[in-house]
Amino acid sequence: MRQPSVIARRLAAASVSLVVAAGAAACGPKDSDAKGSGGDSTPHKGGTLTVLNSEPQSDFDPARLYTSGGGNVPSLVFRTLTTRNRENGAAGAEVVPDLATDTGRPNKDATVWTYTLKKGLKYEDGTPITSADVKYGIERSFASELSGGAPYLRDWLVGAAGYQGPYKDKKGLSSIETPDSRTIVFHLDKPEGEFPYLATQTQFTPVPKDKDTGTKYESHPVSSGPYKVVKNENDGEHLVLERNPNWSAATDAERKAYPDTIDVRSGLDSSVINQRLSASQGTDAAAVTTDTNLGPAELAKVSGDKELAARVGTGHFGYTNYIAFNPTVKPFDDPKVRQAIAYALDRSSVVNAAGGSALAEPATTFLPDQKSFGHTPYDPFPAGRSGNAEKAEELLKQAGHKNGLTITLTHSNDKNFETSPEIATAIQDALKKAGITVKLQGLEDNDYRDKIHSVKTEPGFFLAHWGADWPSGGPFLAPIFDGRQIVKDGANFNTGLLNDKSLNDEIDAINKLTDLDAAAARWGALDKKIGEKALVVPLFHPVYKRLYGEDVKNVVISDWTGVLDISQVAVK
Repeated sequence: MRQPSVIARRLAAASVSLVVAAGAAACGPKDSDAKGSGGDSTPHKGGTLTVLNSEPQSDFDPARLYTSGGGNVPSLVFRTLTTRNRENGAAGAEVVPDLATDTGRPNKDATVWTYTLKKGLKYEDGTPITSADVKYGIERSFASELSGGAPYLRDWLVGAAGYQGPYKDKKGLSSIETPDSRTIVFHLDKPEGEFPYLATQTQFTPVPKDKDTGTKYESHPVSSGPYKVVKNENDGEHLVLERNPNWSAATDAERKAYPDTIDVRSGLDSSVINQRLSASQGTDAAAVTTDTNLGPAELAKVSGDKELAARVGTGHFGYTNYIAFNPTVKPFDDPKVRQAIAYALDRSSVVNAAGGSALAEPATTFLPDQKSFGHTPYDPFPAGRSGNAEKAEELLKQAGHKNGLTITLTHSNDKNFETSPEIATAIQDALKKAGITVKLQGLEDNDYRDKIHSVKTEPGFFLAHWGADWPSGGPFLAPIFDGRQIVKDGANFNTGLLNDKSLNDEIDAINKLTDLDAAAARWGALDKKIGEKALVVPLFHPVYKRLYGEDVKNVVISDWTGVLDISQVAVK
């Protein structure tokens, strides 16, 4: 369930962009839903929506994008077999049909999944969308020239591990069948009850073979969604989308497509983006951002202005910041030492270092506080609001450290309020009260990520974070705790090097379930079982605060993405 090089890139971008992947138990915008200037808050069609971003929408090819639920801007152009439910809060964490008539029909053991396309689906040029196009779109995502997308299909599909894509292998994947123009069947190596979630990834976008231009396809991909690309400058730095005349709302219950034009401008400094959204002058009054959060200082200013505060969308994405231990490095091979650190932790000071309670929520569970993940409240080492120094000292004595302990905490020097010096210093101060002296080792971000994701160089005590590929416990727990996903010669994310057969077997058993509510309950129970091993110490879950222009209406923020859903926005 992972391809380390891809996930490393995704995590590197997670603090600024929710494609995934990027990029927190969401509540949706409590006080900003469907607001705009003037007396009429009803959304209407028309106008131009401006998107102000820091990161360019590069690699605008469905094969190369690593997006869950179809992404944000990509979801306007690329439709997939399934997609995320476009509703506020918890309802938005559900998977729903998109091109397909349902979320998929599994066989008895969830190793075969069948989908039927809706009738009347068309590309921007009016030609029909077929199941063969979906199959081809998936196959081209295996080409080395188009790498970067989600790795699951290579792991899950029968015979896909060595497949090199249609440019080198004309035969295609026999594990994907298209018995007719509307039916597509997937044959999997093992049971996967969460295949409907995977079918939201952009690799499931149909691509007409005769329009495929390889690496040049990103400049004008053929649209299956409500908008088509009319301009793509500087590899996604300036992207202009206009209505696709052959998109039919009758086949698409999820995208509202209110604006006539979407103008995406990137490469902007985050402070400039927030200043422009705050001022809402000219075209910026009808502007949003899909990748830039308010920082602590900016939020303090906004909170003091009633009008601005009403234009802040609040959301949560499935994401956890935590302390990681390498139990092969002394003294962290002793569970009592790890438990002592957990008890000594002052989460309130960590939350303050992350920007305060408006931007971070204390975490005692690895799974985010959302129903879809199977969140089960627990705290195996209760430290209270400011740490339990006495309990920590008691455990250290039992571990043979009656005179205290000196350890090194590795962190990033990047100012991201996640794995940065502010967080490390807060931990250092808390542990000092329990007789633990913490030396800080700050590394430049690339060096930090290389060091912590290599089995050969992984330190004993460091800061880490993880974000979900989709709102479920599976892609959250398995990459970090499944022993079969330990990578010895590549980017490794099982930092605790945990390889427990009973846990691995439980992961397999849950993956067989097609009842996602039942699966969620089991993921929550597994989270608790793993948490008792003290291989990680959860610190906090981030909260996303983003400004939008004063003419923006119909703000929808789901628990899937944690940020404003661009497909729902109106500007008139």
